[in-house]
Amino acid sequence: MTDDLRIDLDYPRPQLRRAQWTDLGGEWEFEYDDADVGRGEHWERGTHPFGRRIVVPYPPESELSGIADQDFHRVLWYRRTIATPALPDGYRAMLHFGAVDYAATVWVNGQPVAAHTGGHTPFSADITDALAGVEEHVITVRALDDPADATQPRGKQDWLREPHGIWYHRTSGIWQPVWLELVPDLHIRELVWQPDLKAGRVNLQVGLSRRPVSPTWLAVRLTMADELLAEVRVHVAGDRAAVDIAVPALAHGEDRDRLLWRPGSPKLVDATLVLAPASGAGAVDTVHSYLGLRSCGFQDGRFLLNGRPFYLRMVLHQGYWPESHLAAPSGAALRREVELIDELGFNGVRIHQKIEDPRFLAWCDRLGVLAWGEMPSAYEFSARTVGALTSEWLEVLRRDASHPSVVAWVPLNESWGVPHIATRSEQQHLASGLYHLTKAVDGTRPVVSNDGWEHTTSDLWTLHDYSDAATLQRRYATPEAVDHMLRHGVPAGRRILLDEGDDRNQPVILSEFGGLSLAPEPGQNGWGYDLVQSGEELLERLRSLFAAVRSCHTLAGFCYTQLTDTLQETNGLLDPQRAPKVPLEQLRQAVTGDRAGDPP
Repeated sequence: MTDDLRIDLDYPRPQLRRAQWTDLGGEWEFEYDDADVGRGEHWERGTHPFGRRIVVPYPPESELSGIADQDFHRVLWYRRTIATPALPDGYRAMLHFGAVDYAATVWVNGQPVAAHTGGHTPFSADITDALAGVEEHVITVRALDDPADATQPRGKQDWLREPHGIWYHRTSGIWQPVWLELVPDLHIRELVWQPDLKAGRVNLQVGLSRRPVSPTWLAVRLTMADELLAEVRVHVAGDRAAVDIAVPALAHGEDRDRLLWRPGSPKLVDATLVLAPASGAGAVDTVHSYLGLRSCGFQDGRFLLNGRPFYLRMVLHQGYWPESHLAAPSGAALRREVELIDELGFNGVRIHQKIEDPRFLAWCDRLGVLAWGEMPSAYEFSARTVGALTSEWLEVLRRDASHPSVVAWVPLNESWGVPHIATRSEQQHLASGLYHLTKAVDGTRPVVSNDGWEHTTSDLWTLHDYSDAATLQRRYATPEAVDHMLRHGVPAGRRILLDEGDDRNQPVILSEFGGLSLAPEPGQNGWGYDLVQSGEELLERLRSLFAAVRSCHTLAGFCYTQLTDTLQETNGLLDPQRAPKVPLEQLRQAVTGDRAGDPP
């Protein structure tokens, strides 16, 4: 395995990599605080004994954590001791958390170093000053995750004690990697890549740890294999910098296709960034990144990739493992998940009600699988819900904006959290507001205001329809039938368009259908949108469904429900252990079929 692949498997932040880092996963001290007395008793000082051990980053509800307690526990405490890192002169120690569900407070040696709210997004703390004076250091984390708080973005984590319907076990506390990184005092904190194919350029937004106090240069080098695409050096005066990078090879209209990222040819551009004092004296920050040269959008009822119509064959992915819940069992498991999506014949994945681990998106980037990013839903509409959704969604957009695989944003799903959107203007304003907010932050991707139905304004008209093959073909086979569905259809009893004046010839995508479940064995639970009795019947029904949807040339794409079984929701093409329910090659043929005569 090459070093690049090792980094993608192990390093928690694939698009901003450094050499000096330490994985803090593994065994931590752990304790529940059901009476919520820990703050008053100052558990952060390290004197209160914790009676359990947990394996981080697996949630305590899961088997791999070593706890496997699926009862209600609002407050969780973690503690770990680390040795003093060998800090070179002019360097700082940064403590990073991939995600802690839901609200986290962090102390080092009893000193508060970070607080963060939002269960699906990363945060960091500079812990250097808290390390002074002692040889060993105690990291303490308090996580608050209230299963009864319906204003909290939670996705499909059940608010009931036992999973029911389409909801599954909770994922509380630390559930993505924790790591320590040594960085120069002045360092690159974040970056966002935005390619502009028409202009033959790449825009880079860089955030620094602070404003430079002396003249500082940022050098950026872009390469693909052994080819140098661009190299620039700019003066940086503030804590943010915008770097406009011309890529001359993109200007050659007959040659540029070899550079473009797309499924089947996921070309990636390697990037090296060096931040250094102009005087040559002082610490230099070197980070490694990558990007993909691609565009996405829509026109004339078609989804566009790199300016050309592209038919979406997607599958719904919930990213849930029976042994570790929303946390991936390993980096290798994330890679295998994307490989399976590709091997099944899908060219895209709709990540559902989860902000997936960045390493999953990195494998989508590397293997050429498109992805939709979707915000986990809350379930009660209120001003508090609006604030929680908005603040965390902005963090999601900032974290994932550089991934070439991500080609659409979905802030709401099936009116969850906005249950009366059809009749209540304030809920309509939230959906439209999230659409416009997303476009303001990232105008390069299509945005779906409310996936499934009851759209306000959207760049893609997406529908969820679990009808049989004959009904799907009748509803979507002709432009007239599709127009009737958009304006008068009520799948699941819901209107599709709330604003019929928003007509920009948006693509129509069947973003959920299928949901076939093998009938469970006697004594076992199983749920799906429709039951079949055998593998042979499953394959026959799948062929019929996919053929019907593919024959509807009015559709710009589809998303099948779903990739894997998820607890009692047993409508996956794969079982919970990722084994195909019928031979994989037969599943692939059913998905891809014969697309002769379709638009290119």
